[in-house]
Amino acid sequence: MVARQDSDDKIRLDKWLWAARFYKTRALAKAAIEGGKVHCRGERCKPGKEPRVGEEYVIRSGFDERTVVVQALSAVRRGAPEAQALYAETGESIVRRELAAEQRKSGALGVQTDGRPTKKQRRQLHFLRGGAND
Repeated sequence: MVARQDSDDKIRLDKWLWAARFYKTRALAKAAIEGGKVHCRGERCKPGKEPRVGEEYVIRSGFDERTVVVQALSAVRRGAPEAQALYAETGESIVRRELAAEQRKSGALGVQTDGRPTKKQRRQLHFLRGGAND
Protein backbone atom coordinates (compact mmCIF):
# COMPACT_ATOMS: atom_id res chain seq x y z
CA MET A 1 0.00 0.00 0.00
CA VAL A 2 1.19 3.50 -0.75
CA ALA A 3 -0.19 5.10 2.42
CA ARG A 4 2.34 6.69 4.70
CA GLN A 5 2.07 6.85 8.45
CA ASP A 6 5.44 8.29 9.44
CA SER A 7 5.34 11.26 11.76
CA ASP A 8 8.12 12.90 9.70
CA ASP A 9 5.87 13.12 6.64
CA LYS A 10 3.86 16.31 6.67
CA ILE A 11 0.71 16.56 4.60
CA ARG A 12 -1.89 19.28 4.32
CA LEU A 13 -5.56 18.56 4.99
CA ASP A 14 -6.65 19.76 1.55
CA LYS A 15 -4.14 17.41 -0.08
CA TRP A 16 -5.29 14.46 2.05
CA LEU A 17 -8.97 15.12 1.20
CA TRP A 18 -8.01 15.22 -2.47
CA ALA A 19 -5.97 11.99 -2.18
CA ALA A 20 -8.86 10.29 -0.33
CA ARG A 21 -11.12 11.27 -3.26
CA PHE A 22 -13.57 13.44 -1.34
CA TYR A 23 -12.94 16.23 -3.89
CA LYS A 24 -11.87 16.13 -7.54
CA THR A 25 -9.25 18.87 -7.22
CA ARG A 26 -7.16 20.35 -4.44
CA ALA A 27 -8.69 23.74 -5.22
CA LEU A 28 -12.18 22.33 -4.51
CA ALA A 29 -10.90 20.73 -1.30
CA LYS A 30 -9.36 24.02 -0.19
CA ALA A 31 -12.53 25.97 -1.03
CA ALA A 32 -14.65 23.48 0.94
CA ILE A 33 -12.37 23.75 3.97
CA GLU A 34 -12.33 27.55 3.83
CA GLY A 35 -16.11 27.53 3.37
CA GLY A 36 -16.60 25.67 6.66
CA LYS A 37 -17.58 22.32 5.15
CA VAL A 38 -14.88 20.39 7.05
CA HIS A 39 -14.79 20.25 10.85
CA CYS A 40 -12.45 18.58 13.32
CA ARG A 41 -13.53 18.27 16.96
CA GLY A 42 -16.45 20.59 16.30
CA GLU A 43 -14.32 23.43 14.92
CA ARG A 44 -13.67 24.63 11.40
CA CYS A 45 -10.35 23.55 9.91
CA LYS A 46 -7.77 25.35 7.82
CA PRO A 47 -6.38 23.92 4.55
CA GLY A 48 -2.85 23.74 5.99
CA LYS A 49 -3.86 21.68 9.02
CA GLU A 50 -1.94 18.43 9.31
CA PRO A 51 -4.29 15.46 9.67
CA ARG A 52 -3.23 12.72 12.07
CA VAL A 53 -4.11 9.06 12.12
CA GLY A 54 -7.11 8.55 14.40
CA GLU A 55 -8.52 12.07 14.03
CA GLU A 56 -12.22 12.41 13.26
CA TYR A 57 -13.49 14.82 10.60
CA VAL A 58 -17.01 15.84 9.64
CA ILE A 59 -17.21 16.52 5.91
CA ARG A 60 -20.30 18.11 4.37
CA SER A 61 -20.78 17.77 0.63
CA GLY A 62 -24.09 18.64 -0.96
CA PHE A 63 -26.86 17.00 1.05
CA ASP A 64 -24.50 14.47 2.64
CA GLU A 65 -22.56 14.77 5.88
CA ARG A 66 -19.90 12.15 6.52
CA THR A 67 -18.02 11.51 9.75
CA VAL A 68 -14.71 9.85 8.92
CA VAL A 69 -11.73 8.70 10.95
CA VAL A 70 -8.27 9.00 9.38
CA GLN A 71 -6.72 5.53 8.99
CA ALA A 72 -3.63 6.41 6.94
CA LEU A 73 -1.96 9.41 5.30
CA SER A 74 -1.10 9.78 1.64
CA ALA A 75 -0.22 12.72 -0.58
CA VAL A 76 -0.70 10.68 -3.76
CA ARG A 77 -4.07 10.28 -5.42
CA ARG A 78 -4.61 6.62 -6.30
CA GLY A 79 -7.54 4.45 -7.30
CA ALA A 80 -10.78 4.35 -5.32
CA PRO A 81 -10.03 1.11 -3.38
CA GLU A 82 -6.70 2.51 -2.16
CA ALA A 83 -8.29 5.88 -1.37
CA GLN A 84 -11.00 4.23 0.72
CA ALA A 85 -8.28 2.60 2.82
CA LEU A 86 -7.18 6.08 3.96
CA TYR A 87 -10.31 6.58 6.07
CA ALA A 88 -13.15 4.75 7.79
CA GLU A 89 -16.64 6.19 7.94
CA THR A 90 -18.36 5.78 11.31
CA GLY A 91 -21.39 3.52 11.56
CA GLU A 92 -23.76 6.23 12.74
CA SER A 93 -22.65 8.45 9.86
CA ILE A 94 -23.59 5.75 7.36
CA VAL A 95 -27.00 5.28 9.00
CA ARG A 96 -27.67 9.06 8.98
CA ARG A 97 -26.71 9.38 5.31
CA GLU A 98 -28.90 6.46 4.27
CA LEU A 99 -31.84 7.82 6.28
CA ALA A 100 -31.45 11.29 4.76
CA ALA A 101 -31.22 9.82 1.25
CA GLU A 102 -34.37 7.79 1.86
CA GLN A 103 -36.23 10.88 3.09
CA ARG A 104 -35.07 12.88 0.07
CA LYS A 105 -36.30 10.16 -2.27
CA SER A 106 -39.70 10.05 -0.59
CA GLY A 107 -39.99 13.84 -0.77
CA ALA A 108 -40.26 14.29 2.99
CA LEU A 109 -37.57 16.98 3.09
CA GLY A 110 -38.80 18.97 0.11
CA VAL A 111 -40.98 22.03 0.51
CA GLN A 112 -44.32 21.53 -1.20
CA THR A 113 -45.85 24.66 -2.68
CA ASP A 114 -48.94 25.17 -4.80
CA GLY A 115 -46.98 27.29 -7.23
CA ARG A 116 -46.78 31.01 -7.64
CA PRO A 117 -49.28 33.12 -5.65
CA THR A 118 -52.17 34.58 -7.63
CA LYS A 119 -52.56 38.32 -8.07
CA LYS A 120 -55.14 38.39 -5.28
CA GLN A 121 -52.85 36.46 -2.92
CA ARG A 122 -49.94 38.78 -3.73
CA ARG A 123 -52.10 41.80 -2.88
CA GLN A 124 -53.05 40.21 0.43
CA LEU A 125 -49.42 39.47 1.23
CA HIS A 126 -48.45 43.01 0.32
CA PHE A 127 -51.19 44.35 2.60
CA LEU A 128 -50.14 42.09 5.49
CA ARG A 129 -46.52 43.17 5.21
CA GLY A 130 -47.52 46.78 5.65
CA GLY A 131 -47.36 47.95 2.08
CA ALA A 132 -50.94 49.25 1.98
CA ASN A 133 -49.84 52.90 1.72
CA ASP A 134 -48.88 52.60 -1.96
